[in-house]
Amino acid sequence: WDNPRFRNWIALVRAEKAVVRALTRALAPLDLKIAQLDVLMNIYRHPGLSQHDAARRLLVGRSSITMLLPQLEKQGLIRREGDARDKRVMRLHLTPEGEARLMKALSVYSELIERVMAQSTPAQCDAMGEQMRRIEEMLNRDE
Repeated sequence: WDNPRFRNWIALVRAEKAVVRALTRALAPLDLKIAQLDVLMNIYRHPGLSQHDAARRLLVGRSSITMLLPQLEKQGLIRREGDARDKRVMRLHLTPEGEARLMKALSVYSELIERVMAQSTPAQCDAMGEQMRRIEEMLNRDE
């Protein structure tokens, strides 16, 4: 318990869980879950993204994305269209409602980010971000 690496690791994990809880609560009035928000953000940034590419970008299996898409489609937030050149490929697009809901969600998300990151100076934010990128790169190399 006295090991600073262990103690700070626990702090990191607890902070991540607190952020997830806060974002989950903040998105609830918009009837969105974090995974759904991730999908909407990726479709917004990459209109016409294939289901396969969406799964790859989100670091989830195709079965996970296959479960999320019908929910978003049923809510009227996305539409799937067959690819003109390859009928096996489905292209993802936001509906006007999907884009409107995403913009509201991004506003909520931005407020949370601002609140959380305001706990640190800009230099501390940069140092924290750099450390998180090093951790991610190191763990990705291990895969």
